[in-house]
Amino acid sequence: MVDLIADKTKIPVPVPTPETAHFWQGTQAGELRLQRCDDCQHVYFPPRPFCPACACRSVSVFAASGAASLYSYVINHRPHPGFNGPYAIAVVTLAEGPRMMANILNTPQTPEALLLDMPLQVTFEKLTEEVTLPYFQPMGDQ
Repeated sequence: MVDLIADKTKIPVPVPTPETAHFWQGTQAGELRLQRCDDCQHVYFPPRPFCPACACRSVSVFAASGAASLYSYVINHRPHPGFNGPYAIAVVTLAEGPRMMANILNTPQTPEALLLDMPLQVTFEKLTEEVTLPYFQPMGDQ
C-alpha cells in the first residue's frame, strides 16, 4: 500500500459552494455523486446548475458506480508538504462517461504500475469535518 497523504493539514481544502454541495455531501456519505440532464440525459462533471451539452437547467443528482479507468497521468516528483512523493496526478474516465482529476492510491507510483485504461474504483479520505476527498485505486484493492 502506498500512503499518499503525508500531512492532511497541508493539503489545500476545497470550499463547497451551493452548486457543489451535493458532491461534497456525497463524498462524506461514501458516494461519488454526478449530475444528469433531465432533458438530454448527458452525465457531467464538475457540478454546475445547468447541462453543459444543452444548457437545460433541469438536472438530477445520482450516485455513480465509483468505477473508472485510468485515462492519463503525470508522476509528480516535486516535494509537497501534504503528500508523500512521488505521486500520480491523474485523469480518470468514470464508467458513466465524465472525466475527473484525482490521485491514485494503493499502487506504486510508477509507469510500470500505472497502466492506461487500468480499471479503478473510487475510495474516500476524510480531510476535514466538512470535506472528504475522492481518490481512486486499482479495482479490487481494499
